[in-house]
Parts: sequence; C-alpha cells; structure tokens
Amino acid sequence: MAADPLPVRALMALLDGQRVAVTGGGSGIGEATAHRLVAEGARVAVLDVDGTAAQRVARDLDGVSVEVDVADTDAMQEAIAGAARDLGGLTGLVNNAGIGNLKALDEYAEAEWERLIAVNLKGAFNGIRAVVPHLRASGGGSIVNVASVSGVRPTRGEAPYAAAKAGVIALTRSAALEYGPEGIRVNCVSPGFIRTHLTEFAFANPAWIETLERRTPLRRAGTAEDVAKVVAFLCSDLAGYVTGQNLLVDGGSILPSAQVDHLLGELLGDPQRDA
Repeated sequence: MAADPLPVRALMALLDGQRVAVTGGGSGIGEATAHRLVAEGARVAVLDVDGTAAQRVARDLDGVSVEVDVADTDAMQEAIAGAARDLGGLTGLVNNAGIGNLKALDEYAEAEWERLIAVNLKGAFNGIRAVVPHLRASGGGSIVNVASVSGVRPTRGEAPYAAAKAGVIALTRSAALEYGPEGIRVNCVSPGFIRTHLTEFAFANPAWIETLERRTPLRRAGTAEDVAKVVAFLCSDLAGYVTGQNLLVDGGSILPSAQVDHLLGELLGDPQRDA
C-alpha cells in the first residue's frame, strides 16, 4: 500500500517567501544565519560595516548587500529602507552585529565604553526602530536580537559588553510588549562560547579548549550554525506564539555553579566533575 502523501506544508521550506535583513552578516554568526535563512527559503539582505564581506556573502546567496555602521542611526534608517526596496519588503530582521573586548573594567577608556554600547545596544535599537514600519507594511514579522550569555551571567573582563547585552535582552522584552498587538514578534538568542574568527585565539590553545569543553554539559564548543538554526526557528511560523523570549544557545554552559557542582561532583564520585 502506498504511503499517504505528505501534507503540503511539510514540502515547503521553513521560511518560504520571507525577506530578512541580517546585520553583521558578513562573517561569523551573521554569515551562518544568512546561509541558514536562505536554505530555508528566505531572501536576505546582508548588512555589515565591512562592505566587501557583505558583498561576498550576498553574492553567494543571491541576496543584496548594504555597507552600514549599525551605530549610525540615520545610516541604519537608509540601509533598512534600501533592503526593503530591493527585496520587495521585509518580514524580518536579525540584529546580530556586535563587537567586544577583554580587559579590566577600570582599563576601559570612555570612548571604548561608548563604542561598545553604541554597536551592541544602540545598534539593536536602531535596527528595531528602522524596521518596524516595514514589518507593519508586511502585516507583521519577526525580529531576532543576538545577545550573549554574558548578558545573563556576566564574566570578568567584559563589563561594557555584558552591560550592553543585558540591555539587548531587556530591549527585546520591551519591544515584544509594544509590537506584539501588531503581529510583530521580538525574541532574543544568547550564544555561549561559539567558534568564529573572533574566538580562534582560544582554539589555538588546546588546554583552554579542553577546559571549556569539560565545563560545558554538551562537552563541546558551539558553532555559528548552532545559533543560526535557532534564529531560523524564531523567524519561522513554528515560533508563531513565541515572543519576548531569550533562548540560550550555549550547550548548557550557564547551568553549572563552580561552587556547588564541584562539591556534588566529589560526593557523587563523578570523574567528569567541574575541576
């Protein structure tokens, strides 16, 4: 007996007909996200401060590219408007662009603090502010902001970055409350330690990576594709009743408490306990 045919919906890609702008799309998580969105049927606009990188990714995906600094409010308005024009409207935005540094809090100069806040937090604000009219024109849509586990559980040396990412999470929830009645969902993903060109310095030291993986419940570092898959889900109808949420993509690394887990690991005789 022949099997029943699959429902029509099952034969469609997850994001068929969607048109999404991705900031910081020229590399790392942004590039992986652009590729995943296109693989799921979307068309993308790749926005990046590095215009050459944006062009390279867009060319590979038959998308459009825009060179823009997300911290520049007027430039972001123009960039999002251009993306909407070139794609025939927008149904989504991924606010992914971000920068970071690592040093003691008192060693950060004021200008560096301001730049980190401007790109990581103001950049997300600029993106939301610019895209909302276009999502309204499309009858609704999805905004996904990329924050960080550092915004949930701050780490030493990342004070401005952690503060900005915590702000992104709060901004996400406020925007979800404001725009939900218009059919605009706003969610957040918080990656843990993800292997990109920005973290390759750590992978050059096997001892660092061994420690990191041992202290992660899934026993590995994350990949940009791990994050991209979750972003695609949040952009899709599968997440149609999900808004105002912050999904951690961290392999469970936020779960352990160094104090408690070490003690319990010893009591349980767990050879994999946190050292």
